[in-house]
Amino acid sequence: MLLFISITAFGQSVPHKGKYFVYWGYNRSAYPSSDISFQGPGYDFTLNKVTASDAPTTFDGFETYFNPSLFSIPQFNLHAGYFIKDNLSISIGWDHMKYVVDDFQNSHITGKILSQASNPGIWVNPTYVGNFSNSPIVIDPTDFVDYEHTDGFNFAAVELDHYATLWRAGKTNVQLDWVNGVGIGVVVPRSDVRLFTVGQNNFWNLAGAGASIKSGLRLNLTHLLFLETTLKGGYTNLWDVHTTGRSEDKASQSIWFGEWFWVLGFNFGKAK
Repeated sequence: MLLFISITAFGQSVPHKGKYFVYWGYNRSAYPSSDISFQGPGYDFTLNKVTASDAPTTFDGFETYFNPSLFSIPQFNLHAGYFIKDNLSISIGWDHMKYVVDDFQNSHITGKILSQASNPGIWVNPTYVGNFSNSPIVIDPTDFVDYEHTDGFNFAAVELDHYATLWRAGKTNVQLDWVNGVGIGVVVPRSDVRLFTVGQNNFWNLAGAGASIKSGLRLNLTHLLFLETTLKGGYTNLWDVHTTGRSEDKASQSIWFGEWFWVLGFNFGKAK
């Protein structure tokens, strides 16, 4: 993770120290299977190796993607940063990904579920009542578990990025940089969950924390404008996922994620 610190530029780079930048763009994300634990009055169980997918918005141009009132609907990336050196920047940002558990998948369950769950009590379908030890089960969203972070799986992080110049067009500002970085941050999901038919689209909450690494290419088109495409991977630990909307009910899980994003960015300010 720290190898990028020692990378040296392959060519003479455009000065950046003292400049600010901001970028906006969109992403696709992917997730390996993970375990999800649910706790509350009358139940304490874990679903094993649950698979999930992202939920990209179909590209429709100005109807959604370029509509200022709907900018937060697609899976987006927003970051702002400052160059502390010509080849080193620090930034803060928001990666808005989406995480949706695949419905009707086969899983295994360990733990217990009583005939009444939560408080006030919810009558549980007898199919799901009992003590379980790695028992096979189908994740049915209609009467068992419907679980997603679609508003969304939000990773707010501070990142440190290193830039190595791969190519520069003479003495112009046109330059291609190899960008590598690390980040740490918090997860602020808006989780839409139904448990035993009861739940809601919960409000955003601080549910956990995580870390990431990334590598990508940034093409500076002018001294102001750049394009970037990057692969990012990370690990998050969510210890307080809201489920039914009742304070005693919650879920927890660890999510590894892979992300590919592409952005349009702007540099501003004068290099020192």
